[in-house]
Amino acid sequence: MGTVAAVRRYPVKSMLGEALSSAWVTSRGVHGDRVFAVLDESGAVGSVKHPRKWGPLLRCRSRLTGSGAARVELPDGTALDAGSAELDARLSKLLGRQVAVSDLPPQAGVLERAVPEYEGGLPDVARERAFADETGESITSGEVAAGTFFDYGQIHLVTTASLARMRAVHPAGDFDARRFRPNLVLATPGGAGFPEDAWSGWVVRIGQALLRITLPTPRCVVPTLAHGELPADPGIMRAVAREHRIPVLTLGALSCLGVYLEVLEPGEIRVGDVATAVHTGQ
Repeated sequence: MGTVAAVRRYPVKSMLGEALSSAWVTSRGVHGDRVFAVLDESGAVGSVKHPRKWGPLLRCRSRLTGSGAARVELPDGTALDAGSAELDARLSKLLGRQVAVSDLPPQAGVLERAVPEYEGGLPDVARERAFADETGESITSGEVAAGTFFDYGQIHLVTTASLARMRAVHPAGDFDARRFRPNLVLATPGGAGFPEDAWSGWVVRIGQALLRITLPTPRCVVPTLAHGELPADPGIMRAVAREHRIPVLTLGALSCLGVYLEVLEPGEIRVGDVATAVHTGQ
């Protein structure tokens, strides 16, 4: 299938994360991944899928400390611990309203998504329920996965073949893997198109971990935003929508790049590990 080219985690949801040489995969995903989030007083979970409201979070970077806490680097370079009153005050000023960093997912954490202009960026049924919020943005509203800060899948993987295909059809686009916020980048040299389209339901061994590939990853506006030194690139998702709209569950044909995985057996994954299909589900 391929070889692990990168391992990444994002200790605070919607902030920039950290590259790792290896990571322990637990029953809930990569250890330390999205274990904190920024919450506001309305019950919303900070997500740059609503960039007009939460976009400044992508100017912050988070990393896990040896004690399992998160350290956040703010846009001016100041580094503060998650949970500190000073960090909450600085983030509140950055976002223009009262917020706090928490490691306790709310009972029904609200997740807001901006409605993309291009087709395939949102299921039609969700687009029909969109409404304008206080920012003037047209959004949809749902919930994070129960007991977590994840939108859906435990682990997200993208392949170099899919990124190469998108560069070929849209050379002006910057298809840096970091824009798609994966936990794993799988090097698939010589692969054509989107190899992961054929992997749904497969059970795979990557390093010590056993994983099941569940479904394609529908893409939102996030890859188009500025990520650290990567500038905004609004054409990226329009290109994906033109090139790769595929059926997802009962939601219709959506713009997808990458796949979600669930953990069957925990274990360590390292850069350089080979991904091998154990059962293809056929």
